[in-house]
Amino acid sequence: MEQTNERAAGLPVLVAGGGIGGLAAALALVRQGFAVQVLEQSPAIGEIGAGMQLGPNAFHAFDALGVGEQARSRSVFTDCMVMHDALDEYQVGRIPTGEAFRARFGNPYAVIHRVDAHNCLLESALATGRVTFQTHTRIERVEQDASGVTAFDQHGKAWRGVALIGADGVKSVVRQQYVGDPARVTGHVVYRAVVEREEFPEDLRWNAASIWVGPHCHLVHYPLRGGEQYNVVVTFHSRETEEWGVTEGSREEVQSYFQDICPRARQLIDLPKSWKRWATADREPIARWTHGRTTLLGDAAHPTTQYMAQGACMALEDAVCLGETLGAEPDDIPAALAAYAAARLPRTTRLQLASRAMGEYVYHPAGAQRLARNAWLGAKSPADFYTSLDWLYGFGAGSA
Repeated sequence: MEQTNERAAGLPVLVAGGGIGGLAAALALVRQGFAVQVLEQSPAIGEIGAGMQLGPNAFHAFDALGVGEQARSRSVFTDCMVMHDALDEYQVGRIPTGEAFRARFGNPYAVIHRVDAHNCLLESALATGRVTFQTHTRIERVEQDASGVTAFDQHGKAWRGVALIGADGVKSVVRQQYVGDPARVTGHVVYRAVVEREEFPEDLRWNAASIWVGPHCHLVHYPLRGGEQYNVVVTFHSRETEEWGVTEGSREEVQSYFQDICPRARQLIDLPKSWKRWATADREPIARWTHGRTTLLGDAAHPTTQYMAQGACMALEDAVCLGETLGAEPDDIPAALAAYAAARLPRTTRLQLASRAMGEYVYHPAGAQRLARNAWLGAKSPADFYTSLDWLYGFGAGSA
């Protein structure tokens, strides 16, 4: 099949950022015949963090990108998602994720180490021979003309491409140039750690994505890497004025926020030998991601709070949609990028707003609101939960 002028022009699509969203975009674009140049500010292409949750929509996207089997081989498939009240151990809700769940949504629910998910994409991108990587490269400025995009890095070097995909995260430089909107610091602090199986309490070694919800705080745990490790995440409303960023955590600080929770849940915060501390932020949804031959993807386009466990999943969906729209209209890249953003905007905006509401009304209420939450969710059947999740998990890659 003869390539179009844009794809045969000798210029790659530039992707700013080598995280999960950037690599997924690279794979999606290669599958449509484009060459890709990934520009990553870190010294190496890699991933940090701990565990992540993969809804069925993530597996739809992995399959569309050609890495579904690799992702499945490194995932832990949970039996359920379960929520307990952190004050009295009341089981607020349980969503089975077995056969009925898979039949409903077409794919499983799973958990995976972020490094393993990232490596699935990286290995596949390298194997194509059509993706090149440049590290120590931070894009600081973008210029456009009728035939392409020029991105200038911190050393003044110019990188030329037919388009630029800003997958450069929640502190996106590309978004700053074209949108310039401020971050919304939530005041919520997240601590993350990974604990070895032998150090993890036997009475909490559940094959489940588990959450303990308390007043202005919550705790999450689930198995990783075949159950050899466990992901531990705690979140609380900070007493301090926070600045967006990642630092080393303090065991004493974590313990000070969880004095009133039940002993069974509280033992989680005594486990990690070290913590990473995230002072979190999102941004208000924006109506325009695409500017000519430049567009945004993943956290750069729609940074969200963590309460729906969908940040990476949305980036994977974005990448699939990007590939589809560019493949459908490869000779008019600005139009294709505008179509991509228009297709993704309603869904990602809904996710951003739903995540905020989940944190406020489901995870962190106190007093009468806590009791109302327990009664409301406690009355739901698995079928009720499945219906409420149709919009999120029933979303297939072909509908991006």
